[in-house]
Amino acid sequence: MNKRIPHTLFALGAAVLLTTACTPAPKENKVADPGTAVSGTVELWHFFTEREATAIDQVVKDFTATHPNIKVTVKAGQDDSKVTQAIGAGNGPDVGLSYSTDIVGKFCSSGAWVDLKPYLDRDKVDLNQLNATTRSYTEFDGKRCAMPFLADAYGMYYNKDLFAKAGITSPPKTLDELTEDAKKLTVRNPDGSLKQVGFLPLYDFYENAAAHLAPATGAKWLTADGKSAVGADPNWKTLLTWQKNLVDWYGYANLTKFKASLGDEFSADNAFQKGQVAINIDAEYRLAFLKDQSPDLKYGVAPLPTSDPARYGGGYVTGNIMGISKNAKNPEAAWELIKYLTTDDAAVIKLAGLLKNVPTTTKAIADPTLNADPDFKTFIDIFNNPNSMTSPPSASGPAYQETFGQFLTTYQSGKVPDLDKGLTEADQKINGVMSLGG
Repeated sequence: MNKRIPHTLFALGAAVLLTTACTPAPKENKVADPGTAVSGTVELWHFFTEREATAIDQVVKDFTATHPNIKVTVKAGQDDSKVTQAIGAGNGPDVGLSYSTDIVGKFCSSGAWVDLKPYLDRDKVDLNQLNATTRSYTEFDGKRCAMPFLADAYGMYYNKDLFAKAGITSPPKTLDELTEDAKKLTVRNPDGSLKQVGFLPLYDFYENAAAHLAPATGAKWLTADGKSAVGADPNWKTLLTWQKNLVDWYGYANLTKFKASLGDEFSADNAFQKGQVAINIDAEYRLAFLKDQSPDLKYGVAPLPTSDPARYGGGYVTGNIMGISKNAKNPEAAWELIKYLTTDDAAVIKLAGLLKNVPTTTKAIADPTLNADPDFKTFIDIFNNPNSMTSPPSASGPAYQETFGQFLTTYQSGKVPDLDKGLTEADQKINGVMSLGG
């Protein structure tokens, strides 16, 4: 699963808000009786392209082989904004496959994706076969409108050759060690500009979203009553202070100039793959890119460094999600496809192997073939670690993260002189945006 879309989904948030505001009322979702034969055509839209789209086609072919009365039409390269716009126009796909768990709250609360509970109950699907974290991010306010389609676990990649050259023998386990190693691994040009960076700490670089780094300190997004917690949780201040100190050591202007020279995240010119950045935050899907685009790179993987050694071993967990559009033409066939792709252990294992994503059923997670790869197993261990975290769903979708992201880009540039005051103001803005639904 690769995140070919920026983490800041401002366009998506607007699209979801607009489409859910003007969509026709959903049809009554009547579920067929148990044992009813399912047939017809089902349309699946997903965001994957190229190698990954081919992997989806392979497993869909397996589905049609075992469900000969169902024909699946696949449209690849359809991002979330296209899906939500199509649903809003009344011609959405039967099945949508999204790259963002952040929209679950919006989709569930608005009815853009239908409640799957009637199907789950009728077919006696045991949700306990799914990892607890994936169960949490596929439902909102007691309504399950999505199922997890594989998962992402975020950790740390490091360049072994650059580590050896700098005399570093093991990956950093704490944020202080990350700072120390980042400085050792940094190389400057004679004029003081950056030639090689140990760790690029800017929040708007590749996968350095606040959500992906929050597990480093255990920072929480929301309070028990669904309000912003960024001002009250001291773990955010710990994370932001650590990041800003490293930014200041490099020089913000130096970092922005260096970042501007780097290649696209999902191209062969990725800065980590080119040796321009020695330590990088990324997910398990990077393994497939490294094998395909940089087969000679010597690298290692490890959990996210933490502020408290007792928290070490975890990381950020998210994933792809699937749901039935509220204007699906063939919801029964749509459910059969979703059930196969998300609960059939053989299908989940095959998808995980092809896409290099973490499987989400308990049997698939324990598959010896997937665990035989030590690098991939590291991410499975992160996925299973109790210190791993995800971002909680909200009726406003990703709005709270987007709003905080705006604050972070201002803060790291040095335009927030008082962090405590800035976090309090960020709290107010986040709550304001959330009260307006995004």
